[in-house]
Amino acid sequence: MDQPATRAILLGSGTPHADPDRCGPAVAIVAGGELYLFDCGPGIVRRAAAACRAGATELEAVRLQRLFLTHLHSDHTAGLPDLLLTPWVLGRRAPLEVWGPPGTAAMLSHIQEAYRADIRLRLEGREPANETGWQARPHEIATGRVYEDAQVAIDAFPVRHGPAPAFGYRIAGRERSIVISGDTAPTDEIVSQSLGCDLLFHEVYSRAGFARQPADWQAYHREMHTASDELADLASRACPGLLVLYHQLFWGESEEGLIAELRGGYGARIASGRDLDVY
Repeated sequence: MDQPATRAILLGSGTPHADPDRCGPAVAIVAGGELYLFDCGPGIVRRAAAACRAGATELEAVRLQRLFLTHLHSDHTAGLPDLLLTPWVLGRRAPLEVWGPPGTAAMLSHIQEAYRADIRLRLEGREPANETGWQARPHEIATGRVYEDAQVAIDAFPVRHGPAPAFGYRIAGRERSIVISGDTAPTDEIVSQSLGCDLLFHEVYSRAGFARQPADWQAYHREMHTASDELADLASRACPGLLVLYHQLFWGESEEGLIAELRGGYGARIASGRDLDVY
């Protein structure tokens, strides 16, 4: 069966929890042979290599060149030094282009400073390193159109994830539209951005598992993230072609249990995403 020209590969479905089966949050969108990465949690480069080995050759290391960050929390950015430097060591010549909220430029600058000795040794030593692939070009974004080329148009929209700016993204390809929530409490903005989209990647936590968490963590997640019943209501209003759960906080519940929680208020198509799933 032929794959759609615009497809999504879930490189990392995880959370800050150190689950060995789930790398940090990262989604790859492939459109017309071009690659666009969204977030870069721990493990992104090796997950990209696994996807490449499985047939997604667009994810070859030297082609990891465009990154869009939803926000700057560590579980969404801890793979940034790896994404910046490993593809360069493996031959990437293009600088890494990074779109993200205010603070993105400073983060990239500090990473480059932290690895300054390594970069210098590679450039001045016997390694045949090129002069450009270690560099980064930050683009700090606001709400609205942040990128467009012949394959996709990408719009950023605000989400609710604490005091620092955080964004979701809507990616419009030639024949499919994809929305990525990033980390967020439920918002009407996500509903409006997701109306009738083909794929909606949305974070979620188990309502049953939430009930067993300490009060301070309950207060945090209530304000910063989306519960299963809240996502069911949101998806019922947005009507995506497929709702893909990622950044799942199970807290002891099973995937089947989490989906059952959503089924209490949402009857359309749901997939509980796992690393390297393709949609």
